[in-house]
Amino acid sequence: MVDRAEQRRVRAEEADALLYLLLSKACDALGVPTEGVALVAVGGYGREELSPYSDLDVMLVHVEGYPRVDELAAQIWYPLWDSRTKLDHSVRTLAEAREAAAADDRVALGLLDARHVAGDSHLTLQLRSVLMADWRRTARSRLPGLAQACRDRASTVGELAHLAEPDLKEAYGGLRDAVVLRALVASWLVDVPHPVLERARRDLLEVRDVLHEVAGRATDRLVADLAGEVAAGLGLSGRDELLRHVYATGRTLAHVCDVSWRRVESLMTKPPRSRRRQRSGGPLLLALDEGVGQHEGEVVLMPDARPERDPVLGLRAAAVAADRQLVLSPAVCARLAASAADLPVPWPGEARRLLCALLGAGSGLLEVWEALDQAGYISRILPEWDSVRFRPPQSAIHRFTVDRHLLETCVEASAMVRDVRRPDLLLVSALLHDLGKALDGDHSVTGAAIAARLARRIGFNDADSDTIALLVRQHLMLAQVATRRDLDDPMTVDMVAGIVRSTETLDLLEALTYADARAAGPAASSPWRMRLVGELCRRVRGELSGGGESMWTEAPPVPVPVLHQVVGVGRLGLTVSDHHGDLRINVAVPDQVGTLSTVAAVLAVERLAVRSAVITSVEGLGISQWTVAGSAPDPVRLRDRLAVALRDSSDVVRRLAARDSSTARVASRVDLLPEASETATVLQVRAHDRPGLLYDVTAAIAATGADIRSAHVSTLGAECVDVFYLTDEHGAPLEAEDARTTAKSVLDRLTF
Repeated sequence: MVDRAEQRRVRAEEADALLYLLLSKACDALGVPTEGVALVAVGGYGREELSPYSDLDVMLVHVEGYPRVDELAAQIWYPLWDSRTKLDHSVRTLAEAREAAAADDRVALGLLDARHVAGDSHLTLQLRSVLMADWRRTARSRLPGLAQACRDRASTVGELAHLAEPDLKEAYGGLRDAVVLRALVASWLVDVPHPVLERARRDLLEVRDVLHEVAGRATDRLVADLAGEVAAGLGLSGRDELLRHVYATGRTLAHVCDVSWRRVESLMTKPPRSRRRQRSGGPLLLALDEGVGQHEGEVVLMPDARPERDPVLGLRAAAVAADRQLVLSPAVCARLAASAADLPVPWPGEARRLLCALLGAGSGLLEVWEALDQAGYISRILPEWDSVRFRPPQSAIHRFTVDRHLLETCVEASAMVRDVRRPDLLLVSALLHDLGKALDGDHSVTGAAIAARLARRIGFNDADSDTIALLVRQHLMLAQVATRRDLDDPMTVDMVAGIVRSTETLDLLEALTYADARAAGPAASSPWRMRLVGELCRRVRGELSGGGESMWTEAPPVPVPVLHQVVGVGRLGLTVSDHHGDLRINVAVPDQVGTLSTVAAVLAVERLAVRSAVITSVEGLGISQWTVAGSAPDPVRLRDRLAVALRDSSDVVRRLAARDSSTARVASRVDLLPEASETATVLQVRAHDRPGLLYDVTAAIAATGADIRSAHVSTLGAECVDVFYLTDEHGAPLEAEDARTTAKSVLDRLTF
C-alpha cells in the first residue's frame, strides 16, 4: 500500500536539501556568513505537505544590515526558476515578517507553520517564537475578521460537501479550513478534536496527491473528467464512491469549523473575567427541559440525566437545541451515540412527537442533526440513514447531497405546517422521501417500501403509515403531471384525484412537492413549474370537493375579445406580455398543419426557451399561446419574422440548423401514452435539450398530417420532456397505426 504521507515528507526533505545546498553555495560565492540569515519553509511546505506539483513557499529571513542580501536571494531563486520549480518567495527581516503577518491573516497563518530549512537556526527559532506570541496576543481582535473571511470564501466558492466538482483547498470544509483550525488551536482560545482534524486533513491531502498525478499539474479542483482515474488511484470503485469519500471528509471538517467558530463567537461575547460576577460552585446551568440544560450557548445534559435509562433523552435534547437555535454540545452527542438506551419498537408517542418537533424546527434542524450524525447517533435511531449519507446527487438540478437534501426539504416543509391538517405526516415524509435512492430501480417505489416500514417503527398506525408511503411514492407525480400533461383534459385531473383520493392527502402532497422542489434548487422550483403545480392542485381539489373545474373546454386559450387585437393584417397577429416572471406570447396564424413547427422555429432562432404551448382553432385561425423564458422581443419585429417564415421557412430552418450542428445528438425516447387521455393521442418525447428540439418534433408530427391540440414542455437541467396531445383532421384520437407511424417519424427525426 502506498504511504502518501511518507511521499510528501520525502518531497519536503528533497526540497530542503536543495535549498540548503543553494544557500551554502550562494554564501560562499558572495563571501557572506550563514549567521544572521535563514531559509524558512512556510505554508504547506512548512507543514511538509507537498503534493507532486505543489509550490515551494520559502522566506529568506535576515537580520538588519545583513550584507548583499538581494544578491544572495537572486543566487538562490534563479536556479529554482531555471529548473521550472514553482516558487512563492519573499525576503524579510524579523520586523518586516511581523508587519506582514499583522497586515494579512493569510500571511499570518502561513507563518505559523514556519519551519527551519537552512542557515541560522537561532534566527528561525526567534521568528517562530515572535510570530506565535504575536498571534496569541492579538487573536481576540483578529478572529472576527478571520471568521468573516471564511464566510466570504464559503459564499464565493461553496461548500466542499455539495459541489459537483469540489475545490479541495478553497471550498468550505477543505484544506484551507484545516489550516484555519490549526491556527485556532494555536491561539489557545479554543480547542478542536485533533484526531478528527488530522484524519480529515490527511484524507484530503491524499486525494489531492492522486489528483496531481492524474492531471499532471498543480490543481485543487476535482473535475468530473479526472474523477474516475483519481478514484482508481485511491483504490475506490468509481466517481460516486470518491465523491462520497470527499463529501464525508468535507462535512466533518465543516462541522468542526462550525462548532469552533460558534465557540469563538461565544468567547468574544463574554465579558472580561474582572467584570464577571463571582459565583461559587460549578458552572451555571439553565434548565430547559427534563434532563436538558444550557451552558454557554450549548445544549448539555443536566448532571442527573441518564441517557442509558431514558431512550427519549437524545431526541428531547435535539428538539430543544433546534427549536432555540442552539448548538448541541459535541460531548453530549458523543455520549448519546455511545451510551443512549435503544428506543423500543414501535417508538413511544413522546419520541415520535419529539422527532417531528426536531424536523419542524426550521433552519435550526441542520446543525443539530449534523452534530448527531457526525457522532453516530442518527445511525443508531435510523439505521437506514447510512445508505444516503454523503451520497452524491444524480441530477444536475440538485444542489445538495441526498442526505442534506432531505434535511433541506424538512426545513422548507416546516414553513408549511400550518397549511396542512397533519404536519407530522408532512415532516416525516419530507425526511424519508428520497431514501430509495440508495437502491436500484425507481427510487419513489423503493423508497415507499422503506418509508412504510420506518413509519410503523416510528410508531405511526397503519393508516398514517400508508399515507406516508403514498406521499413518498408520489412525491414527483404532481410536478410531472403538471408540466407534462394537458390540465384541460379531464383524464389528467381524474387520474390525480384517483391517486390522492382526499383533499387532506392532496394538501400534504402539494406541500411536499413545493418543499422538495425548493430544496433541490432554482431549476426545480421555477415560478413556471410551481404555478402549474398549483393550478393542477386547484383543479383536483375542485374535483374532489364536487367542483367541475377540471372539465375540458373548447374555448380558445386567448379570450375571444382579445383575438381582434391579436390578429393583424393578413389574419396574422402576435402579442407579448409579462407572465409571472416569464413571457406570454399569443400568436394567431391561418390554421393549417405545420404552422406550429414554424412558430417554434422562429422562437428558437430568437433564443426564447419554450416552457409550454397550448393550441386551438377558431374561425379558421390557429391560436397558440406560448409561455417562454428569455429577453422580451420586439413584437413588431417578431411578427414580421414570423410572417416571412410562414411564406418561406427555408431561411429560419437554415439558421436553426446552423446553431444545432455543433450539438451532439444524444439518444432520445418517444412513447405513446394510451391511458393518458380519451380525447387525444398522447405522445411523450424525452430528449437532451438543444436549440430547435421543439421545431424538430413538431415538424415531424406535421409531416404525418396529425394536428397538435396542445404541447407541454418541461426542461430540467439539460433534459427535456415534451408531451403532445394529437388528433386527426376530425379532432379525434389517431388510429393505432397512425399513432405508431407518428411516433416513429419523431424518433427518426431526433436520431438521424
